[in-house]
Amino acid sequence: MTDRALAVVRAGALTTVQDLGRPGHAHLGVPRSGALDGPAAALVNRLVGNPPEAAVLETTLNGCALRPRSAVVVAVGGAPCPVSVDGRPVSWGAPVLVPGGALLSVGTAVSGVRSYVGVSGGVAVEPVLGSRSTDLLSGLGPPPLTDGTVLPLGRPNAPHARVDVAAQPGPPAELVLRVTLGPRDDWFTATAVRTLTTHTYRVSSASNRIGLRTEGPALERARPGELPSEGMVLGAIQVPPDGRPVVFLADHPTTGGYPVIAVVRATDLPAAAQAAPGTPVRFVAVRRR
Repeated sequence: MTDRALAVVRAGALTTVQDLGRPGHAHLGVPRSGALDGPAAALVNRLVGNPPEAAVLETTLNGCALRPRSAVVVAVGGAPCPVSVDGRPVSWGAPVLVPGGALLSVGTAVSGVRSYVGVSGGVAVEPVLGSRSTDLLSGLGPPPLTDGTVLPLGRPNAPHARVDVAAQPGPPAELVLRVTLGPRDDWFTATAVRTLTTHTYRVSSASNRIGLRTEGPALERARPGELPSEGMVLGAIQVPPDGRPVVFLADHPTTGGYPVIAVVRATDLPAAAQAAPGTPVRFVAVRRR
């Protein structure tokens, strides 16, 4: 039995393994998946000396608790939260040495939604289609963690960073998403398009890794009926029959039949990963580049 492993003592509400995802397989019906807050995942990997493609843990709201079988360096980033080792508070946003057998507790997010746990050597579950990411939609990759799960770890290949605390953007008090209208904005009335880009929505508690759902004014269709299924991209704003916009995130379906009124700039999506239910959302129209 290898000593390079991590036992899950408390899995939390939803903790998954994530890396850079598996883009390029949409023609097979496979979503891209990967960490929702890519910059946060990349940062914790840098802090513990991992390459960018190493797999990390993505927690949701109430963290997790982990017990390594041997000494590891760990960094927690993304949503700010308390972190402790055997009950002793340690730094968030910095590399921390966790002795073998000690209990690492990642607490409930103080703000934001998703915290990221980077471990020296990376989480070394078996890759599927070139990625170790859990995909909630297709079921590819390892299942969400449960209490008692044991995760294999890779071997460290670089020293950890020498920093006290790494600067990270805070979760948004207001989520501002820049959007390019189309390709199906002509399926909506001019009033609906104006409503999307001038009214404030709020993040719905029904949001998940598949899509950020919103609460707010419904968008009225100008055309009846449904589209034949067509390809969907990351950041697409699909409008289902209830008229409330849904922003597609990493585990989104690769095709869909509801019209896409606009697409969010990819650089704005990490903030969407940290927008808690009730957070105000504004969609700001920008010109096509």
